[in-house]
Amino acid sequence: MHPRVLPDSFRLRPSGSLPGLGVAVALMVSLAGCGGDSADRTPTPTPDAPVERPDGPLPEGAQAWSFLGQALYPPPLPMEVRGAREEDLEAALRDRSDDPEDPELWIWVGRHKAYLGEYREAVTTFSEGLERFPEDARFLRHRGHRWITLRELELARQDLQAATEMMEETGGEIEPDGLPNPAGIPLTTLAFNAWYHLALAEYLAGDFEAARSSWEATLAVSGNPDLQSASRYWLHLTLRRLGEEARAAEVAAPVSADEELLENHTYRDLLLHFRGDLPAEAVLPADGEGLASVTALYGLGIHALLEGDEVEGFRRFQEILDRPDQWPAFGYVAAEVEMARRGRR
Repeated sequence: MHPRVLPDSFRLRPSGSLPGLGVAVALMVSLAGCGGDSADRTPTPTPDAPVERPDGPLPEGAQAWSFLGQALYPPPLPMEVRGAREEDLEAALRDRSDDPEDPELWIWVGRHKAYLGEYREAVTTFSEGLERFPEDARFLRHRGHRWITLRELELARQDLQAATEMMEETGGEIEPDGLPNPAGIPLTTLAFNAWYHLALAEYLAGDFEAARSSWEATLAVSGNPDLQSASRYWLHLTLRRLGEEARAAEVAAPVSADEELLENHTYRDLLLHFRGDLPAEAVLPADGEGLASVTALYGLGIHALLEGDEVEGFRRFQEILDRPDQWPAFGYVAAEVEMARRGRR
């Protein structure tokens, strides 16, 4: 097989020069009714207004600018967790040094850097791996994932679209978990992860038509109830944002409270809540902390917003933003987008 020539946007950028694009997180619309002296008026943001972030150099140690203009630093980790993850990274680096021609070892170095909150270094590692192994879609899939973490949605879309086109017969392979679920059973495939993260980047960018198509593709490769719950949740929200309420209800209908899940209980419970089968209090984790809490709060908030209750919606989003250690979570990114889109900084 001949090496694929990658566009310049896929190639390695020098360390410290990751772009800070002003990302439009919604479809552009014209703002009517703007008579008078525009020099004396600050436009009122609308739900479809584009969102821009600072484009200057990051402070030392920061990983990204948030959509609300804040510098984001690696989240704090408990000492024992950090120690264990640093040991994992050191082992991965040794393994790669012993066999630098094994692409899997490059991927694990990047993943372990990300688990330590060093997302920019992870992107650099995936870029270096892509230079060595240009036919391996996994590097684009993982780098695209971390572009989302870094709030670089257009770069995420480019990588993840390319990954879906490059997968060919390899898309069905199970991807090992770096942070396993309690059962220790990996659930996702390369195809699922490429489509899922592409759809998420499109959703966050406000391109709901593209997201609908990608969520449908994600659902088609969701081979177990956990993945079905996640795909149906995001597709349901996307369809509602497009005004397709009947189709959204059809997507949520197959979800059952009796399904045995390993990971995605929160997505399932949110769908049950959207259907009116579960109260909001039952969706929130008992301890009110962690990733599941952020996921639940975003779902409750966007549901309230789509139902016309802006006060409740923004209250839930603010609860998420009050947990700054969770900024890498997709629910946190989405809450940032919703707040910034409407000028609530």
